[in-house]
Amino acid sequence: MSKNRSGEDMNNEQKRPRWRPTRRGFLIGLGVLGGGLAIGIPLGLPSLRLTAARYLDNASSPGPSDTDPFAWFEVTPESRLRLYLAKVEMGQGIHTALAQIGAEELGMAVADLEVVQASTHTGPNDSFGTAGSSSVSGVYDALRQAAATLRQLLQDEAAIALDVVPEALVIRRNGFFLANQPTTGIEFAPLVARKSVWEIPDELPPLKAVADFQVIGTPAPRLDIPAKVTGQTGYGYDKRLEGMLYGAVARPPRIEAKLTGAAEGTALTLPSVRQVVIREGFAGVVATSRAGARQGVAALALTWDQGKAWQQDEIDGLVAIGERGGVHIQKEGDAGRALAGGATVTAEYFTPLAAHTSMEPPAALAHVTPEKTTVWASVQSQSGTQSDVAKALGVKAETVEVIPTYLGGGFGRKSFSEPGREAAILSQAVGAPVHVGWDRTEDLRHGFFRPPVRNRLAAVLDANGKIEAMQHKQASGDVLFAFFPDVAASILGADFGAWRGATIHYSGIPNRETLAWRAELPVPTASWRGLGLLPNAFAVETFMDELAHAAGQDPLAFRLAHLNDSDGDRRMAAVLQAAAEKAGWGKPLPDGHALGIACCTDVDTKVAQVAQVSVENGRIRVHKITAAMDCGLVINPDGAAAQVQGNVMWGVGSALIESVTIRDGAVVAGNFDGYPLLTMAESPDVEVVLLEAGDGKPRGVGEPAIGPTAPAIGNALFALTGQRLRRLPFELG
Repeated sequence: MSKNRSGEDMNNEQKRPRWRPTRRGFLIGLGVLGGGLAIGIPLGLPSLRLTAARYLDNASSPGPSDTDPFAWFEVTPESRLRLYLAKVEMGQGIHTALAQIGAEELGMAVADLEVVQASTHTGPNDSFGTAGSSSVSGVYDALRQAAATLRQLLQDEAAIALDVVPEALVIRRNGFFLANQPTTGIEFAPLVARKSVWEIPDELPPLKAVADFQVIGTPAPRLDIPAKVTGQTGYGYDKRLEGMLYGAVARPPRIEAKLTGAAEGTALTLPSVRQVVIREGFAGVVATSRAGARQGVAALALTWDQGKAWQQDEIDGLVAIGERGGVHIQKEGDAGRALAGGATVTAEYFTPLAAHTSMEPPAALAHVTPEKTTVWASVQSQSGTQSDVAKALGVKAETVEVIPTYLGGGFGRKSFSEPGREAAILSQAVGAPVHVGWDRTEDLRHGFFRPPVRNRLAAVLDANGKIEAMQHKQASGDVLFAFFPDVAASILGADFGAWRGATIHYSGIPNRETLAWRAELPVPTASWRGLGLLPNAFAVETFMDELAHAAGQDPLAFRLAHLNDSDGDRRMAAVLQAAAEKAGWGKPLPDGHALGIACCTDVDTKVAQVAQVSVENGRIRVHKITAAMDCGLVINPDGAAAQVQGNVMWGVGSALIESVTIRDGAVVAGNFDGYPLLTMAESPDVEVVLLEAGDGKPRGVGEPAIGPTAPAIGNALFALTGQRLRRLPFELG
């Protein structure tokens, strides 16, 4: 092996093994949806949409399906086993969890694996990126199979080399050694040099039983922490190359403004400016410093079509639930008939625009040469960025390599890299590497946002206080349609990212329906942590609390009474009971304190939370959130608990303070003085209980726990004050 997959020099190119896959398993994708569409087409568009929605409401996002070991692993000349991971590390600890999965099937310690971030040119192919709470569940099977296959291939060859049976060997750090003679064995590098072609067997090796796991399910130290603490690791903002220049790009003064004319102005008279780059809809400057590039942009002569001077109330008004229409995304029984025949309880809820505010704004370095383009970017989707850059440069996608750096937070904001595209355009023009790093104001005013969401719910209670029927009508700006061609909106009708969490998950309600409306907005909206989960869970779970009080019942008991004996509902009941028990539901509280409860299901993960709140000098104080989560098989308990804690903190911030305001066509906030975040002094204690479904399958962890936080707080406030707050962020009257 003379080169690893990232291009580092090694010993001898002719000795590099060629892995020859002869079968491919674990097809992960839209197979079920495809079948649903085939069934739905003869029945008409409404049936097609409902079939697709049922699939999407329960599906996890796809990940790499490649089980070829060479796509995942490589042996270095130092006999280190290297693991390439397509999923990016953005603070969620995903590299540690995935390394645990690989190490489990290999039979080695996590610390003995060398984990490397894959690019578009290295590692397993992953067109989806790091999103949708799918990084573990989406790659779990493929990575296990790749690791198990690699282990068998190497172990069988080591047995031949040592003239023993394979079962006599174990992995110790850098090779295979006799189990009863730790010093007798063969290291990985000379082992792989014994063969030039490695045949993957037609019958793939069996995987470990869950009961035999020794690495999965145990706390593991984060692999990324040492480098981050010592400053050795690099984020998008940190990337440097010799001869690198800095770029900046003109930004529109309003959300609808379009660049209609651009000229050099006085930019080239500035000492640090090297080049002005103008093309249709684009004006940028390359300079020897970042400050110089921004000064150069300020000196350009630009003409804008300003567009409409939108006000916030106008934008909110576009998010409307129609008297007719709407796309059915859930239909169980006949809720419409039941609602027409009885007295109903109704309520409407609203969640505003919100920003991502990642600690690190988007940044990228691009180096364009005639032969190849290389982009280092803080981005969640290297594949999407590759296509975007290639289109901007007019080159073939395969000539563009995108290498993700560590991300200082992503949360959907870095689903693609605007700086990557901009840096590539500027680098192509100037013939040198160019770095573009957005500042906080650019990110707040020129990125995209969580869309505003309006929810209207209605229900009928029978004489025993049980819900006979419930209807949920939801309207939202786009979330995932922002990344899809227009045909997706035509087929699906409603954005499945926007209605995430909107379906009524209580199977004990016999008549349930959910309809969604799409609002086309002038402000850019797209993915935000959990997509539509936070606003929709806020509405559904607040309404459940309202119904419990209307029925004169305890909110916990009311929820449990509307769950049936299905597997999913049993799991939901378990997390509700676990959170309530740990929080002391029904027990005495300090004076002026109250509890509220809420739950949700997302990517087949069940989460329940209990909030303990008070009101101090007219201000809401959240003292504690107790959370119980069943995400199936837990890979790293520490990492899973940390994800819940992070979701809770963001959920509290959204419930209490976060909101973007548009005034005169522009975003008002330009930094944290205008868009405050939750401080440590305002942060609640968070206690996490992890449950497991018991079927040995991992579910998503990164986003589900954001769903119940706001409604749990609002429900606690109602218990304390008698005020029902139906708009985020909460304001007491």
